[in-house]
Amino acid sequence: MTTTPDAARILDIATGYMASKQLFEASRIGLFGAIADGADTVPAIAERTGVSERIARILADAMAGKGLLTRTDGRYALEADAAAYLAGGAAELDLAPFLTFLGEISYPHWLQFAHTVDTAEPGELQMDDARWGTFMAGVMTYNALHAQEFGRFVDLSGATNALDFGGLSAGFAVEAMTRNPALRTTFLYAPGFEDGVAEAVEAAGLADRASVQVGDTATAQPEGSYDAVLANHVIHRFSAEENAQIFRNLRAAAVPGATLTVLDFFLDDDPGQRAIDALHAGEYLVIDGTVVYPEAQVRGWLEDAGWQVREKIALPASPRVLVATAV
Repeated sequence: MTTTPDAARILDIATGYMASKQLFEASRIGLFGAIADGADTVPAIAERTGVSERIARILADAMAGKGLLTRTDGRYALEADAAAYLAGGAAELDLAPFLTFLGEISYPHWLQFAHTVDTAEPGELQMDDARWGTFMAGVMTYNALHAQEFGRFVDLSGATNALDFGGLSAGFAVEAMTRNPALRTTFLYAPGFEDGVAEAVEAAGLADRASVQVGDTATAQPEGSYDAVLANHVIHRFSAEENAQIFRNLRAAAVPGATLTVLDFFLDDDPGQRAIDALHAGEYLVIDGTVVYPEAQVRGWLEDAGWQVREKIALPASPRVLVATAV
């Protein structure tokens, strides 16, 4: 008998990049969609995706080993999460653009992480129009997942007049409005985002319950009396001083008892740090120098501005939400 622990967890982390790269390539060649369409053996997968049988077996077995596929008597099938998010046109929300972003933009950019560790500076993105297209398609797809989970887990059913402030995607308010027919939303976004917001609410059939305004997120002072305020994917893009002022400005536009949602990744002081938040602290820094703030610091800004946090919601595979009340 030995008391020496095994190294499984260390090796799982150390070899994680192998699983990531195989997931990216399985998505790129359409492996999950092929299986969804009935190509459930190695020869059938190879024929449908245009790769060799050797590659088809490697990728299918790797995805089975990570739990995204099952394998029975040499036949592969999608697990429920793979069917929902990886099966191409058959998926409920196809994450392929996000995986493409990770594979083509984020993953190679992490090769500069040693420089970031030594200097606390982001790497060089070296973007052209095509790479920006991949970047934005991936980010907005990831935001769509966040918005879906926001709608499922954050209750804004009692609100009637919402302000969606300074975010990157109208999807969060659209999800809330879809679930709450009484909710109207004013979108106050930075210049350049207004057309995308208008298109999103029009596509959702919600244009008659929405208005779109433009203002600088760091300095805008919204006018109105809102009973719900959404500040989702805002704080990591601004300095501590700017965020403190943003929350003061938002409090001035909210009625007493209004609900504020602050969706982002946070470094916490819980007994076990939530891994996805800590990993994104590195991602945000190496990509463009933005910040995953400590939750305690964010709570301080809120308290100083007249907001009282009443709940923290961890969205599956997504950021967390601090839900606060205007006091």
